[in-house]
Amino acid sequence: MSQISRVEEEEERSPSSLINLDVVEEEQLWDASFGYGYQPCVKPKRGYQAPQDLERYLTVRSNGGLNQMRTGISDMVAVARILNATLVIPQLDKRSFWQDSSTFADIFDEFHFIKTLQGDVRIVKELPKGLESVPRARKHFTTWSGMGYYIEIAELWKNYQVIHVPKSDSRLANNDLPLDIQRLRCRALYHALQFSAPIENLGKKLVERLRSHGRYIALHLRYEKDMLSFTGCTYGLSESESEELKIMRENTNHWKLKNINSTEQRIGGSCPLTPKEVGIFLKALGYPTSTWIYIASGEIFGGTARLLDLKSRFPNLVFKETIATQEELKTLTEHASQAAALDYIISIESDVFVPSYTGNMARAVEGHRRFLGHRKTISPDRKGLVKIFDKLEIGDLEEGPSLSSLITHMHKFRQGAPRKRYGSEPGIKGRARFRTEESFYENPFPECICKKKKPRRT
Repeated sequence: MSQISRVEEEEERSPSSLINLDVVEEEQLWDASFGYGYQPCVKPKRGYQAPQDLERYLTVRSNGGLNQMRTGISDMVAVARILNATLVIPQLDKRSFWQDSSTFADIFDEFHFIKTLQGDVRIVKELPKGLESVPRARKHFTTWSGMGYYIEIAELWKNYQVIHVPKSDSRLANNDLPLDIQRLRCRALYHALQFSAPIENLGKKLVERLRSHGRYIALHLRYEKDMLSFTGCTYGLSESESEELKIMRENTNHWKLKNINSTEQRIGGSCPLTPKEVGIFLKALGYPTSTWIYIASGEIFGGTARLLDLKSRFPNLVFKETIATQEELKTLTEHASQAAALDYIISIESDVFVPSYTGNMARAVEGHRRFLGHRKTISPDRKGLVKIFDKLEIGDLEEGPSLSSLITHMHKFRQGAPRKRYGSEPGIKGRARFRTEESFYENPFPECICKKKKPRRT
């Protein structure tokens, strides 16, 4: 036996060698990027002044689901600062798809919100009695607006004491705002908008139950009926199911696109991954069958039958309904935003977060996990994966080492490591470019995330 062969044989037999290999594999699967020396930095600059009480009030009606409202409220905190206005606790959306009657105090810790931001913006629970009946300037703020726009809006104070904002989402630009305004948005979202005690406590309790089984993945599985209908994605569905989605889209007035080519959507990477595709994806990345996966989502279109392929690969699939008791969930069953808050907490605290599709929650969770130290977030390359899944479908590729190598390599740089926020896509001009920018709340780097200062040597 040659000397080289002996060395190789000894390494194979060495317990320490085997353990090291296992550790490497564990690190690749579960461990975050270790932050690369970055940390949250949200303190205002020197000279930052306390808010003035000028008896000007901003009233807001937040719109959308939980995370659309959360980011919108954070924007309105910053806008109130720019306008030198007192912010009245926002009203939440009760009329949209979610039909949730929750108030601000039902979902958020109102006292904590007001106190945390007292050095930034004056916040009151309601308008003073004397101003309830005065004329208000009702203003739909333009989306993705900068400082110049709001300086012009401030002219309204010459004629009004109250400005009412009917929609709060995406009313501030992602980029080119003063550093103090950007950091205020982060303080509002990550520090001030804390969930109410009942939600926060139940969320922590459910995280502990999941952790009792070891590390877990939070999977944001966007496979609800409304999502599939809106995107026009019908791959793998029956004709009757596809027709059901088409009818829903045609009957939803505020959805502008009615005729959608499902095949083109999927090839372009604009469709959510199916539950089966998610199972293939996670298995190829190397996650063991024993992995616990928490599914953060609404009702899956097609019910439990649609999850059979995913469950065959990962039997330990759980929802909030399976890890919480009926008694614990009884106050949340009729309140979609409160239930979504539980999903949010469990997703933030997970060892790995995987969104099957982009959206308000996926963006908000990814941004928050970046802020907290670049916790591992794997963003599937849906466009690239479709080509691989189609090869599997026709038999040109099989599940195994080759597939794992392809998918792992494809996602090497899609795991939440620190990077600056992406700008607009090249060639797009005018206001259309804002729509292609990466959201500030998806990646608050560099304004709210900075390098740790090395301690000075003595």
